[in-house]
Amino acid sequence: LKRVGSISVKVREGESMQEAEEGIKALLRQRFRVQPGAEEPFTVRNLTEILQAQEASSRIMTLLLSAVAGVSLVVGGIGIMNIMLVSVTERTREIGLRMAVGARGRDILAQFLIEAVTLSLVGGAIGVLLGAVSTWAVAAFAGWQVSMTMQSIVLAAGFSALVGVFFGFYPARRASRLLPIEALRHE
Repeated sequence: LKRVGSISVKVREGESMQEAEEGIKALLRQRFRVQPGAEEPFTVRNLTEILQAQEASSRIMTLLLSAVAGVSLVVGGIGIMNIMLVSVTERTREIGLRMAVGARGRDILAQFLIEAVTLSLVGGAIGVLLGAVSTWAVAAFAGWQVSMTMQSIVLAAGFSALVGVFFGFYPARRASRLLPIEALRHE
């Protein structure tokens, strides 16, 4: 008495997968002598359906990771904004002095935007470094084949610079609009 564990069937190009499945089920029901309405002692799986399920779960995982990344960017951006607001407050006299000796509002704006972008790029570089170490650790310990492309590193740096500009603009604008007299009086 021999048992068969599985049978793989390939459908010709252009043939209907649905019709092939139905034909295979009918043939197996006949060979196993399954009565109409009775439970089938076999399972027919379509690899296309399995592939679609894997793609759907992959899309969901991508969405979840994107949501986590988005929240991280917002939290990091708020941190940058708070640091820059404290910096503007602590350096009000310096800003007033620079404006009194001829610095224009756009010079002050550019200075604080450059500081915000530098701060976010340093954070982005630390994130890329941690990502590279994590990628290496996963590859080494789990035995998975993973890769980190230059495109993803450039994309991460670009996003961190955008976060710096976006969240650093308000503090920079606030600094650029200070009146020199009031800024010099600030303690």
